Amino acid sequence: MHILFHEKSENHEIKVYDTAELFGEKGKFRVLEFSNQAVQGALDLEHPDRILFEYPRAIIHLMECNTPDFEDVFLIGHGIGTIAGHFVDRRFKVAELDRQVVELSRAYFGSATEQVVIGDGRELLSREEPNLFDYVIVDAFTEKGTPHHLTSREFFRLAAEKLHPGGAVIMNLIGRGTKDKHIQAIHTTLSAEFPYTKAFSMPADGGTVTRNVILMGGARPILFQERHMAGFRETRLGRGHIITDS
Repeated sequence: MHILFHEKSENHEIKVYDTAELFGEKGKFRVLEFSNQAVQGALDLEHPDRILFEYPRAIIHLMECNTPDFEDVFLIGHGIGTIAGHFVDRRFKVAELDRQVVELSRAYFGSATEQVVIGDGRELLSREEPNLFDYVIVDAFTEKGTPHHLTSREFFRLAAEKLHPGGAVIMNLIGRGTKDKHIQAIHTTLSAEFPYTKAFSMPADGGTVTRNVILMGGARPILFQERHMAGFRETRLGRGHIITDS
């Protein structure tokens, strides 16, 4: 491992490094990492156009499958700019809490996302006009996971106001599969504001392995083709409690 950057910002301990192995794969990789070895993004230096992680590939498929001609997206959580960078011909407004994350993504990962605003994603979304976006995407994490105020019923109600009538919310979460009580609660809360929802997760042995879970909610049936979901499969979640701001 070759460390390129390692400092503590106002919000995260941030590390950028090059490595010859990532999740068991040999190669040349550059990684953006937060505290507790939480990888936020990675670049294949030999094939920079390749999207390494499964979850952004699955989200990209959901976007293209449900609204092929979408134009406007509000994305909370910049990372290294993978999803916005894939759709260079669409309009993305990206909210990122940490200015240093954006600067590092440009300096070390080649991110060219133009419209990035620094600040709390929910507050910035609240300033947007109603019925403006085709998608609101939440891909934001702290050391404790997805911030509470981005998982509440009040947040999903706000997102619904900012979406086109056929728009949808897509969330990338980290959890322990179908038995995760917090994931169940977020899904139940999402279902309280959107008539159609789906959950997707990566298959894993047992119920204690932490992995990505994708939730999607909208006003119309959600379409997908499993062969394009990068290994994610639709999953059924038990009912949880409704999350509120208070």
